[in-house]
Amino acid sequence: MEKENLEKIKSLIREIPDFPAKGVLFRDLTTVFKDGAAFRMVCDELKNEYAHLGITKVVGIEARGFICGSVLAHEIGAGFVPVRKPGKLPADTVQKSYEKEYGFDVIEIHRDAIGENDVVLLHDDLLATGGTMAAAYELVKSMNPKKIYVNFIVELSDLNGRKAFPDGVDVRSMIVY
Repeated sequence: MEKENLEKIKSLIREIPDFPAKGVLFRDLTTVFKDGAAFRMVCDELKNEYAHLGITKVVGIEARGFICGSVLAHEIGAGFVPVRKPGKLPADTVQKSYEKEYGFDVIEIHRDAIGENDVVLLHDDLLATGGTMAAAYELVKSMNPKKIYVNFIVELSDLNGRKAFPDGVDVRSMIVY
């Protein structure tokens, strides 16, 4: 991404101190998504990064991963698969519990969402400690796809979220703080 565009996007990310807990500086990307030009820049950059990799499914993490994840799936002609909190998906699911920066949680995916011939991109808006995406990665990996890529718009490098993934996992972030 051109430096000028990257700086524009970074300038739109709202910082909210002490949310959702005291001592946390929350990076709010909704201010990027509401700006039409910035939203297009982010979506175009994702498309440019992944269109040539043969991705067949984009897996978006609830809820902000649905925003650009579904747009990217549409743009590259892939299917979109949601990873959600328990009780939100109507068919048979598999689930994974995990620790995140503010406690414990559980996510799930439809049991039939990913096949052995799929090339999967896992997408979320932000990488902090990596707990949620690492759990999603394990769920998808259990379905034995050909390849898994992991993507974030923003990465908070001081929280070492990349360490949540096994060596060799292709993890990419557009903006790193």
